[in-house]
Amino acid sequence: MSNAASEQGKGIKRRGVCFVISAPSGAGKSTIANALRASEPKLRHSVSVTTRQPRPGEKEGVHYHFRTMEQFEEMAANGELLEWAIVFGRGYGTPRAPVEEALNAGHDMVFDIDWQGHQQIRKALPDDVVSLFVLPPSLAELERRLHSRASDHPDEIARRMAAARDEISHWREFDHVVVNTELDRAIFEARAVLTAGRLLTRRQTGLADFVQTFGG
Repeated sequence: MSNAASEQGKGIKRRGVCFVISAPSGAGKSTIANALRASEPKLRHSVSVTTRQPRPGEKEGVHYHFRTMEQFEEMAANGELLEWAIVFGRGYGTPRAPVEEALNAGHDMVFDIDWQGHQQIRKALPDDVVSLFVLPPSLAELERRLHSRASDHPDEIARRMAAARDEISHWREFDHVVVNTELDRAIFEARAVLTAGRLLTRRQTGLADFVQTFGG
């Protein structure tokens, strides 16, 4: 195959994938999402809005958009959030405009959000979402991972463990499920899900024009 033909095939117009990764806290959704971003520079990250205080090293506009609860509620009321939820008394949400712009331009975006956010974003973008739920090997392992986080207070760990069973009960709502026993394997499987989503026939909006170049 000539270089020109190869490049033509690579340039097929495509609508972006809205890749949603959810899990109970501590199961590894953020670690997996960050690993995908690190290995695929073109994979865009949706910077969420939150009302919680920044953790050490977190920067405004990079890790989160930090807002007061009043500002957050105003954004939700004005339709500026694609999805939002109050979790453990704190607001979390996804700004709508950057996501819609990215998908229209053919860019993929990854979201590490909870099951409530997944429900909302799937309702808002039913043809764009590819979702993955990450399960821990066991509840005991989940608790061990939460305790390994130096920044989490014991009371917060107890709240998260109490919520884990309810969060896990929503696994059937997702397109794919991965058990995060080995992190490298879980990352590999998550990347496979993303690749499959990118190659869906309906998502490759430029396929018809490309096939016409074959003639006949």
